[in-house]
Amino acid sequence: MDRNYIYHESTTSICPKCLKVIPTKIVIKDEKVFLHKFCKEHGLQEELFEENVEYHLSKREFDKPGTPCKTQTITEKGCPFDCGLCPQHDQHTCIALIEVTNKCNLGCPTCYANSGKGEPLAVAKISEMLDFLVDSEGGESEILQISGGEPTVHPEIIEIIKTAREKKIKYIMLNTNGIRIAEDEEFVKELSQFKGKFEVYLQFDGFDKSTYTHLRGRDLLETKLKAIENLRKYEIPITLVTTLDKGYNDDQIGKIIEFGTETKGIRGINFQPVTYFGRLREINTKNRLTLSGVIKKIEEQAPDLFQKGDIIPLPCNVERVAVTYMVKSDKKKFVPITRKIKVKSYLPLIDNTFAFDADRILKEKSNEVFSGIGGCNCTNFIKDVKNIIPASFLLKSQEEKIKYIDENTFRISVTSFIDVYNFDMKSMQKECVHIITPDLKKIPFSAYNMFHRK
Repeated sequence: MDRNYIYHESTTSICPKCLKVIPTKIVIKDEKVFLHKFCKEHGLQEELFEENVEYHLSKREFDKPGTPCKTQTITEKGCPFDCGLCPQHDQHTCIALIEVTNKCNLGCPTCYANSGKGEPLAVAKISEMLDFLVDSEGGESEILQISGGEPTVHPEIIEIIKTAREKKIKYIMLNTNGIRIAEDEEFVKELSQFKGKFEVYLQFDGFDKSTYTHLRGRDLLETKLKAIENLRKYEIPITLVTTLDKGYNDDQIGKIIEFGTETKGIRGINFQPVTYFGRLREINTKNRLTLSGVIKKIEEQAPDLFQKGDIIPLPCNVERVAVTYMVKSDKKKFVPITRKIKVKSYLPLIDNTFAFDADRILKEKSNEVFSGIGGCNCTNFIKDVKNIIPASFLLKSQEEKIKYIDENTFRISVTSFIDVYNFDMKSMQKECVHIITPDLKKIPFSAYNMFHRK
């Protein structure tokens, strides 16, 4: 009899028991994708990699060369133990995280960092880390997430944001559970001074109290809704970040999308399937949610907004991130731009970034098309872009541009981080979310949490 799988390709993975790098097959079985891992000491292990084989196979169509940046370490032990970044890493920093404090006002059972103890970083040290980040990216960084622990408990959090704003960083996010934002309106008023390329990245896991009890250790629904109310009052843009755990809140995806797209002030939603590191102790990798599984649930639960193919692999990291941007149509309904732009045709013109910069697309990318840069037949690029961004956009003031983007665009993304169970080497070396450490290194988020967090 034949084997019950198709051997698709080879990779290397990690044995979750001894943490050694081991040879691995990527196989297709029952319309899903699995890792078959071979450890000399602990034998054959099978782990779910993707729930939808069709999506997995389509990733390659969106892949493109990575963007180099400065490295800080040498290749010695081999990936993922030389972080970082070492010369083996293939992608620059799309999103940088600085954990300004390990202290937290929650004790989430799913916390990737097991936060709670330690002294907050001094503003001077954070400034040094920011300078390092900007230099490592060639003089300008894309997106900074100020994180923790819970960053709003840092006694100088306002000063930290001010310091970050003074650096050459395009966009700043404050990652928060929202407790202080819900309880301290004066603090929210202070945050409003940063409007313009600043937003709050708000932990929001759904609408059932039991969901919060499971994921966060206590009922926080009203706290989240009050935080949103306060942020809206002061017109501070919001991205909701939803941790998804199968059987607990994956049935609420459609309701969260409906809430986000219909609530003024919410700019986007990032869905993150539970990753098995940190404080999490309930591990069931055979029943885990994957990137393609979340996309399928989005299509099933929000059919009025999404069709198959609307959410695509993010070209800078096709392995672990999927995205779609939506714009309001003439009927004032959000429509995914992937229906209007054939992204695969324009890959050479797409930067390795998570940031949607309408100014840059209309100005610089138009120039690249006219000058022939990119090596693709992109003559329809400008026409397609102008179908979704009005030509009058460039004539608007900076304040008007910000208002237009806030009111007329919406982002849905899915990020599947890597743990010792679903680890594969390409995913690791393409990861573009990086922790900036006090000793001035850039370490991929997943590698940091698996091997380098103290």
